Amino acid sequence: MASRKGNPVHGWVILDKPEGLSSSRAVGIVRRVFNAAKAGHGGTLDPLATGILPIALGEATKTVSFAMHGAKSYEFTLQFGSQTSTDDREGEVIATSDNRPQTAAIEAALAGFTGEINQRPPIFSAIKVDGRRAYDIARKAVADGLDSLPELESRPVVIDRLELRDADAGSATFFVACGKGTYIRSLARDLAVALGTVGHVSRLRRLSVGPFDESNAISLDFLEKLEHSAAAFEHLKPVTSALDDIPALPVSTGEAAKLRHGQTLPALSPAAEARFAEVVAAGTGVAIAGSIPVALVSVKTGQLHPLRVFNL
Repeated sequence: MASRKGNPVHGWVILDKPEGLSSSRAVGIVRRVFNAAKAGHGGTLDPLATGILPIALGEATKTVSFAMHGAKSYEFTLQFGSQTSTDDREGEVIATSDNRPQTAAIEAALAGFTGEINQRPPIFSAIKVDGRRAYDIARKAVADGLDSLPELESRPVVIDRLELRDADAGSATFFVACGKGTYIRSLARDLAVALGTVGHVSRLRRLSVGPFDESNAISLDFLEKLEHSAAAFEHLKPVTSALDDIPALPVSTGEAAKLRHGQTLPALSPAAEARFAEVVAAGTGVAIAGSIPVALVSVKTGQLHPLRVFNL
């Protein structure tokens, strides 16, 4: 999260990130446009990738985890014939193959990459290993002249949909809808191997993150033209935008005051139990007074507890 001098601006900006820009740089530009004191993003996109990068300003940063853990969808192109150190076109070629799979073989392989699968993340990734970023470990290995890069342990991820959109002699383009923690570069690498060849991601576009998709998005070029103008705020989504999948719990003015001071609401009566049932079932809810979000809440031992309080 970037936090420095600026105004208390609160909400979400759904950026259509252009190629060649890091996620952290994109956050900095959006923060500058709104002169916001605090900003962060809801899930890193590599510089190579384009598409949906939700950027949280102010109190919306308290809801970032809900965006990052939401379902995502992508379109990507898998270039056959060469594997790279980064599993995308930015890395050095580390393996080649003359084999080019046929369309029927590609379509037949997709079922093996749908549902819960085990996936080994790319070593050039932001995953932490013993307190260090994996990409730092990989860069040191390259600098030290090691013959092979270290590998990360496999972990389970969920692929909800994987569809072939187009294919030619040397590449194939796919649509994928997946759960948190999925690496498209790993999916492309493993799919190529399963097809008896090697490959890497040559193009990647993120189509959605949680409740955010292209219908909500604004281009960086257009947004920069609105810098420090009132028109920019027309593209600022509410703080609760990332919370569409969790229940909203209306609270009174008095209850809101208690939650804002970190106090729990008292033991539930039979009537209140029904009122809080959705929060109990979901595990987390958002308490709202009128139209203003008060706090992220949970129910424990019969009481409503504030988890994160919004200063709005």
